[in-house]
Amino acid sequence: MTEASLTLRRRQLLLGTAALAALPAAAQAQAYPTKPIRVIVPYAAGGGADGNARLLSQPMAALLGQTLVIENKPGASGIIAATSVLQAPADGYTVLFDTFPYAVNAVLRKLPFDPVKDFTPVSQAINMPNILVVPSSAPYKTFKEFIAYARAHPGKLSFASYGAGGSAHLAGEMLRRDAGIDWLHVPYKGGAPAITDLLAGQVSAYFANPVSGLSYVKAGSLRALATTGAQRMEALPDVPTVMESGFKDFEVVEWNGFFVPAATPAPVVERLSGAVRDAIRQPETRRRLLAIGIEPVGNTPKEFAAFLQGQITRWAALVKTNHITID
Repeated sequence: MTEASLTLRRRQLLLGTAALAALPAAAQAQAYPTKPIRVIVPYAAGGGADGNARLLSQPMAALLGQTLVIENKPGASGIIAATSVLQAPADGYTVLFDTFPYAVNAVLRKLPFDPVKDFTPVSQAINMPNILVVPSSAPYKTFKEFIAYARAHPGKLSFASYGAGGSAHLAGEMLRRDAGIDWLHVPYKGGAPAITDLLAGQVSAYFANPVSGLSYVKAGSLRALATTGAQRMEALPDVPTVMESGFKDFEVVEWNGFFVPAATPAPVVERLSGAVRDAIRQPETRRRLLAIGIEPVGNTPKEFAAFLQGQITRWAALVKTNHITID
C-alpha cells in the first residue's frame, strides 16, 4: 500500500470515528422531545410573562408533541430562574422564558453568570410596546401637550414604574434625556400598585405594558398619549408613537423570549426555535396576541442574539448618561 493510500485510509478512519461519536447526540436531537419540557418563568403566576408563556405553550406543545410545563421561579429580577436553568442538564428539557430585564441585568447588576456566553437565545417570541398613560383628568390631551407642560413645569411631574431597571423606568429615563424634561421617578413593587396610584392622581404618568394598561384606556379611566413601539399598536390605532411625535430613536419594547443553556445541542435549539416560530405564525395565536396589544415576533436564534446585543448596548448608554442605579 502506497503512502498516499495510507494517508487516505487514515482520513477515512478519522472521519468514521468522528461520525460514530456524533451519532448519540444527533440521534437524541432528532428524537427530541421525548418527554415534557419545563419552561421556567422568572415571575409570579398570573403576571404578564406567566400569561404569555402559557398562551404560547399550548400551540408549541401541539407542534412538539409534548407538554410544556410552566414553572414560576420569581425573585432577584430573574436571576433565580436563570441560575436554576443553568444548573439543569443542557438537553432542551429545561427552558428559560425571560423578559426585558434579562438585557438590563447585564448592565445594572453583578450576575453569577454571563447572560451572553452562558445562554443560547432560542427565539424572541413577542414584543410589547409600552403605553404612556396619564389620568383621564390630566390637563394635557396629547403627547406634545404633555411634553410642553413638562418643560414648562420642571420637577412638577412624576412617573411611576414597576421597579428600578424595568422598561417603565428606562422609558421614563429615556424621555428625560431625549425630551430634556425634569421629572421624578417613583418606583413601585409591581405594576398593580403603580396603576392604583396613577388612577388616584398620586403620580403623573406611567409607561404601562398593554397587559396592565390597555383595559384602563379602553374603559376611559386612563388616557393614552403615546406608545413606544416602532409602529402604532394595532389595539390603539389612533394613538401615535413617540417616534412619530419627533423622537426618531425612541423605541422601548418589553420583549419575551426563550433561552437554553449554551451547551444545548444545536439541532435541539433549532427544533425549539422552529416550534416558537410556527406557533407564532398560527392565525389564532396572532389574533389573541394582537387583541391585547402584543406584537408577534418569532425570530431565529441568530436574529434574537443580535437583538439582545442591541438592547444591551442601548441600555448601557442610557445607564451611563442618566447615571442610573438600582439602589
